[in-house]
Amino acid sequence: MEITREDLKHLADLSNFSLPEEEMDSLQNDLDGIVKYISELSELNTDGVEPTYQVFEMDNVWRDDEIKTQDANREELLNLTVEEKENQIKVPKVL
Repeated sequence: MEITREDLKHLADLSNFSLPEEEMDSLQNDLDGIVKYISELSELNTDGVEPTYQVFEMDNVWRDDEIKTQDANREELLNLTVEEKENQIKVPKVL
């Protein structure tokens, strides 16, 4: 499978990237090489090889939830804020 300029433009549009013309040749060559390398993996003989889902033993660490009492109450915390609305701390809009 060869990566075309149309493929690159389509991927850039899907990713919401601006892709300058002068970078397209280099990126096209890089992606084409990556796809060719990955396609070589399909030629490997994997008969008798069990799938590996995880390369090392890892267990979740579980703990019981504990409710801990807090020293401050709602009114004290709200008094520390710059702005408060409806008993909540008002913060600047992020998006």
